Amino acid sequence: MIKRYSFSPIYDTGAVVKELPISKGTPLPFALSERSFTLQMDENARIYGLGETVRGINKRGWVYESFCSDDPFHTEDKRSLYGAHNFILVDGKERFGAFFDTPSKITFDLGYTDSDMIKITPECFALELYIITADSLKAIVSEFRSLIGKSYIPPKWAFGYGQSRWGYVKEDDIRCCADKYQDAGIPIDMIYLDIDYMDSFKDFSISPERFPDLKKLCYDLKERGIRLIPIIDAAVKKEEGYAVYDEGHAKGYFCKDENGEDFVVGVWPGMSVLPDFLNPEAAKWFGQKYKALTDIGIEGFWNDMNEPALFYSEKGLNNAYEELKHIDDKQLDALSFFGARDTLVRLQNSDDDYKSFYHNTPQGRFRHYDVHNLYGYHMTKSAYDALCGLREEPPLLFSRASYIGAHRCGGIWTGDNHSWWSHILQSLQQMPGLNMCGFLYTGSDIGGFNSSCTRDLLIRWLSFALFTPLMRNHAAAGTRSQEAYAFGDTEVFRHIITLRYRLIPYLYDSFIKAAENDEMYFRPLCFDYEDDEVAKGIEDQLMVGDRLMIAPIYRQNAVSRNVYLPEDMTQVRMHEGEISTEELKKGWHDVSVPLGDVVFFTAKPLFLAKPAENTTALDWDDLESVG
Repeated sequence: MIKRYSFSPIYDTGAVVKELPISKGTPLPFALSERSFTLQMDENARIYGLGETVRGINKRGWVYESFCSDDPFHTEDKRSLYGAHNFILVDGKERFGAFFDTPSKITFDLGYTDSDMIKITPECFALELYIITADSLKAIVSEFRSLIGKSYIPPKWAFGYGQSRWGYVKEDDIRCCADKYQDAGIPIDMIYLDIDYMDSFKDFSISPERFPDLKKLCYDLKERGIRLIPIIDAAVKKEEGYAVYDEGHAKGYFCKDENGEDFVVGVWPGMSVLPDFLNPEAAKWFGQKYKALTDIGIEGFWNDMNEPALFYSEKGLNNAYEELKHIDDKQLDALSFFGARDTLVRLQNSDDDYKSFYHNTPQGRFRHYDVHNLYGYHMTKSAYDALCGLREEPPLLFSRASYIGAHRCGGIWTGDNHSWWSHILQSLQQMPGLNMCGFLYTGSDIGGFNSSCTRDLLIRWLSFALFTPLMRNHAAAGTRSQEAYAFGDTEVFRHIITLRYRLIPYLYDSFIKAAENDEMYFRPLCFDYEDDEVAKGIEDQLMVGDRLMIAPIYRQNAVSRNVYLPEDMTQVRMHEGEISTEELKKGWHDVSVPLGDVVFFTAKPLFLAKPAENTTALDWDDLESVG
């Protein structure tokens, strides 16, 4: 059952696809106090949801701010990441889901200030609130998912393995990457292009020096079963003579300052402007620009920097220069130095900047800060709507920033993580919350984007990520190479990635079922075993589809771990490419997982494909049973 409560919303976010009457005379589970929604929790209550956030699967005990944020340091003290996913599921004496549909900032204090109190405070108390009840945790999620619409389904080849790096700066780097994967016999379906392929970081441009014939490169790789997937950033370089800028400026399609002038920001291209994606005409115009790349054979994209990320604004930079003029270098003590440093640091992703530009929408003129969380969603929608018209096949499309509703148009990856062991666990714990909010095509940057990866970290990360729908190895410029061929011995990487391809028929089938039936692809154990008290406390194991359970290694030098089986299961082990099975009873088991082995568990027989070099070569019908 879904009940709708309306608190004079000022903006329709587009997150909800069902029309529901306003509930009258039905009490809320929350009390209203000081413009907040509050609820006294019982001692054992758990809270799930909130999509892309830090900390565990159970969100109780921390405070979260739903405000799309460009932050590359995903540490436990952070309150916001790139997505705004305002759905929580309270599992206590009272069990219900709650979706706070608002485009602006909202704070979820889930037992942080008062350990027994939920306090949810929207910055603008104008929203739609949906309360969902049902007879199980999975049913509540399914009801919510039916409210927000069907999840995006990518093409089958998007379930293959992809390699990315900010630092493939020329065509030869791409060809070399493809050669080394195929020489090592490691399956691969995609190579990603970061901002290096662009001419001066300009959207929909190609560097003529470094990528002189991208169309031929795209064709040559496609002949080998590999697709090129380029990045598109949100900001457009302010440069006269650059057609995208000239057209958008002439038509008034960029976000404006309070005086009606294009709001100028600094991002990768330098001085830039922001397409007004909340303006349908501007969104349609920008979406059609993808044609410049689809015309040369590109079949998928990843959208980035669309929180929107701002290094600085023209206005903010000028103000900072004025502040810095007053520094006397002879009197630059520690406090003065840190003050000067912070003057520049504060320029990035500044609330003052977000409050200084405006959108022209069908619902009126809105200050960006008040509808901030919708920007990445509407960039994704702009691309998806256009690509569905430009191509007969569905596109591969995923984004960094998102709001609920964007799940209908594309997937997301979890952003600029680090080569930290803790980020394997963080990625695992983010998956169920994202699935609850409709985002099924998800994954993290395998091996970590920032910092430098080690061989053992990449092996363990791949052993988890081979179950995520989006399986992409991605790293930042200046970090150690972390391709699967970069550590000398490629045999172990070939075995793990080959297993991914053998699992694709099961993973894809599970994904389609989840999308079509408004279900979760990844689930905490307690969602399937609600009466199992032990399962309620498990935070590092997940159900995958209706047959698999995973329990990855996420600690350095660990060669075994405790695994809880909520029923009798078959342990499936891959060792040096060979598959073996062992029957195990319900309960705790100390499971040996030497480096290079992949271990998972199944309660029902599982069918694996024969090894294949890419998804084109995969035989979806000739399957063998294990378990």
